Order: sequence, then structure tokens, then C-alpha cells
Amino acid sequence: MSSLTIKEMIAKRVAMEIKEGTIVNLGIGIPTLVANYIPENKTVYLHTENGLLGVGPSPEKGKEDPEIINAGKLPVTAQKGAAYFSSSESFAMIRGGHIDTVVLGALQVSETGDLANWAVPGKDILGVGGAMDLVVGAKEVIIATQHCTKEGNPKIVNHCDIPLTAQGVVSTLISEYAVFRFKDNEMILEELDKGCTIEKLKEITPANFIISPSLKAYSVE
Repeated sequence: MSSLTIKEMIAKRVAMEIKEGTIVNLGIGIPTLVANYIPENKTVYLHTENGLLGVGPSPEKGKEDPEIINAGKLPVTAQKGAAYFSSSESFAMIRGGHIDTVVLGALQVSETGDLANWAVPGKDILGVGGAMDLVVGAKEVIIATQHCTKEGNPKIVNHCDIPLTAQGVVSTLISEYAVFRFKDNEMILEELDKGCTIEKLKEITPANFIISPSLKAYSVE
């Protein structure tokens, strides 16, 4: 049995999606953990919108540098050869289409790939951050999220009913139970955790989805 937490398991599975030689932006929350699971023999350039290209794994406890942080103000490390620049230059990279992949968390994702991840009605809104720019500017959008909220409410729905970040932008969604791909406004189940059945998945997933004829077992190995 894996010793990973649910969030770590999702992050490790997401790391398997990251392609060699790509520039990748990691959002706040579970996406931040992805940096810890990218193999040492894979060359990936991690980007953070506050102005660093070449983000490394999380620093060891007690060895944090308060001046090296990500957009969520969490301490990170910098790989050898990392580049530092202003946030305006960083957003020029994002808006100019120079980010290959962005990994973000989600409040809701619809069956057609709409994403809502920045505002919950009735709660304080701190700002949208770079999410809207990232999902439009990146070539690929991967969502790393737990399948349901802490209250047990589904996150993968027919239609988002909270403010959208963008429409039809999600490429892949990875939760602790499944891996979904989005293509031509349809959601396709590609992988299913061996401890979960299709029936159980449908119970916690109001969104309509197609089962891939080559459905695989979900694995982080």
C-alpha cells in the first residue's frame, strides 16, 4: 500500500504527465507538490509567475531562503542556471504563449472542460492571480484536484455554477480516483483507481463522461 497522502499521490501522477524539455507553471496547492516528483533524469523548466524559471523541489525544513518563493509565497529552491525576472516579463511569457503546460487546482470543472478556480460566492476574494492568463496562454492545462470538497460535494460537474476562470480550457484532470482527458467538448475516462468502480465514480461525478475502450488502472509507479 502506498505511503503517499492523497495530495501527494495526485501530484506524483501529475508529474508523470510532464513532458521532457517543457516549460511548466505550477499553481497553488496540490500543483506545488508536483516539483517534488519530477524524476532527476527528466529536464523540465518550472516557472512561477512572480519571476523565476528553474524552480526546484521544496527546500528542506530549516534551509528555506525567504527571498526564493513561488507565487503563493511558499519557499522553493532554484535549480542551477535558473533565471530571475520581473513579474511583467513573467506575464509577457505567459500571455505570449511561451508556457507549455500549466498545472492548477480547481473548485469546479465541467464536463466540457470549463474551469472555475478563483472565486467562491459569499467568501472573501483575494484576487484572480495569474489563473486566467495561464489557462488561456498555456498549450496544455492539467487540473490536479481531490475529487470532492471537504464537505463531500462533487467538483466535477455538468456545468459550473460559480464564476468561471475560462471556458473549455482543461486538457486533463487528475484526482485520487481517476484520470480524465477532454477532447471535442467531451470528458473521457482514461484511468480508474483499482479501489474504485465505475458505479462509485458515477455516484461522485455528476458530469457525463465516456469510458475509454482502452481504460487503464490508475497508477503512480
